Amino acid sequence: MKRILFITLFLPAILLAQHSIKGVFSPADEFRATILYKVTPTVSKYVASRELEKDGSFEIKLDSTVTKGMYRLVYAIPQEDYNFDIIYNGKEDIELTFNSETGVTFVKSVENKLLASYTNSMSMITQSLSNYYGSHSKDTLALKAIFKTQKETQTNFEKAAQNTIALHFIKANKPYIPTKVEDVKTYIGNLRKHYFDNIDFTNTTLQSSNFLDEKMLNYVFGTSDETKDDITNYKENISIFCKAMQKVPIKTKRIMLVDLWQQMVDLGLEPVANFISENYLMDIAVALNDQELLHSLILYKNLSNGSAAPDFSIEFKKDNIGTTKKLSELKLAENYIIVFWSSTCSHCLDEIPQLQKFVNTFEKGKVKVIAIGLEDQIYGWKTLTYDYPEFIHVYGEGKWENKIGDDYGVTATPTYFVINKDKKIKAKPENFEALKVFFEEEL
Repeated sequence: MKRILFITLFLPAILLAQHSIKGVFSPADEFRATILYKVTPTVSKYVASRELEKDGSFEIKLDSTVTKGMYRLVYAIPQEDYNFDIIYNGKEDIELTFNSETGVTFVKSVENKLLASYTNSMSMITQSLSNYYGSHSKDTLALKAIFKTQKETQTNFEKAAQNTIALHFIKANKPYIPTKVEDVKTYIGNLRKHYFDNIDFTNTTLQSSNFLDEKMLNYVFGTSDETKDDITNYKENISIFCKAMQKVPIKTKRIMLVDLWQQMVDLGLEPVANFISENYLMDIAVALNDQELLHSLILYKNLSNGSAAPDFSIEFKKDNIGTTKKLSELKLAENYIIVFWSSTCSHCLDEIPQLQKFVNTFEKGKVKVIAIGLEDQIYGWKTLTYDYPEFIHVYGEGKWENKIGDDYGVTATPTYFVINKDKKIKAKPENFEALKVFFEEEL
């Protein structure tokens, strides 16, 4: 009975305290908490969260239910932008420091330190190659020595990482290494050609990390043909990347391509974002019956510069006689500003008078404002419209459930669109100041 009682008491201790992840975030006053997730190719499973101590330190205990694999530590919002990966092999404690300027440094953990050392060593060799080619050196012996060091470093780290999770990343990151001297143009061309040679896109460990995503972004944005413009280079690189990852499960492919699409959206590269959508993402959305993604892709395409502005009806009254015209039928100006606003929006009440004053600086027929009031009720809005008689006013009944607002993807007020006389979208200024800059440059 004593032995049974001892085992009964001891087992929970084993279960609750196997290993831990300790860390210190600095500067401490920039961080509040951290969250740990177990990452799989398609989902991230919550493990634990900790508020940081005043000195920025934290400790997360890992019990036996926390299995080996890839983990992600989140340190700020939005979570998808502020995080880093951790290897947990189920055999060792992990200690780290994280600085907002320099990133993560592993103090304790053989696997994580090994991978970090490999990454640092290969980066230094890459810098040496960059310095060599950048100096236009003719010393071929020096170049051969750099390539020899690169090959030996790769081989030695692969040997050192045998039977570790880190090996997956070290092997996948193996660069193109020439067997003979190459001029810079040939070398860069081969780097681009062989970039994905050693990456197994079906590897679930790689899929459960930021690795494939980072490789995708590095390739798309970091390799180029100098004879072509950026848009063409991006499109070609995306096509090559998508061909390389053909065997990736469709859900993982969706995650990576949505991230790439969003990057292009954030950068304002509409032709590239729509290229990803039309050639790859729409098919994925249809195959997964992902209606939300499909709607987002179509909406973005419909609102891209050069697209026809979504049409809607406008009521005009003259001498108590009402007529209705479509936006597409208007022939009142060379340019139109469509502004979505609300009588209950403080920013709108500040900017709409400024918009009125600004538009009045242009000669008649240059710019016409179409002000769409997204409202819950008509009375307050109607009263305010009398202050802006030169605007074309449209009542957006239902506020956030208004069809015109939905067609234009409006999620906040005020929101601006600039369209030309043919009702094609010319610009989508983020705010009133951006609107002014656009017209000052345009006109």
